[in-house]
Amino acid sequence: MPLSLEEGRAAVALARGTLDSHVSSKRTPRPPTEGVFSELRGVFVTINRAVPGVERLRGCIGFPYPVRPLGEALVEATIAASSQDPRFPPVARSELDSVVVEVSVLTKPAAIDSSPKDLPKHVRIGVDGLIVSRFGLSGLLLPQVATEFGMDQVEFLSQACMKAGLPPDSWLDKETRVQAFQAEIFAEESPRGPVDRQSTGG
Repeated sequence: MPLSLEEGRAAVALARGTLDSHVSSKRTPRPPTEGVFSELRGVFVTINRAVPGVERLRGCIGFPYPVRPLGEALVEATIAASSQDPRFPPVARSELDSVVVEVSVLTKPAAIDSSPKDLPKHVRIGVDGLIVSRFGLSGLLLPQVATEFGMDQVEFLSQACMKAGLPPDSWLDKETRVQAFQAEIFAEESPRGPVDRQSTGG
């Protein structure tokens, strides 16, 4: 079931509250356990800088598969995005007023039913995210990544392979598993500002 705007705003509020609490005092909020927050959902939390002229991404980690209740997954993903993303140092207290929080609630990933060479025809830019896996390696790109960087289907598939640590053309190999998913995206418009449903385009 899709999230309502109210539920999306509550999800972002939980992520923001978790971020502020964890960075400021290392406290972990107790996640809500009612309604949509009790449902098993995949979710990613993205922390973006709101400062013009600076690299936007500040941290992004989540759960690709619906293995935890949404409330619990949101709290864990927020803490991980703020302190365990290997690409960045932990978020500092001084940054809390200059970052925006984005929550992507995922559908269950499903294998794309296609021959490798026809995969690009089945990837919807701005709608589908991708998970590529092989040799025990796995890489995920959220649907908004393709839109943000102006990727076409082939580039999106190639970048997902590279995210997994695989050669960019690995999606052409029949042994490579390619899955697609969709995401409902809710984000702050400014640090601690209004939250709205986001469109990735496509």
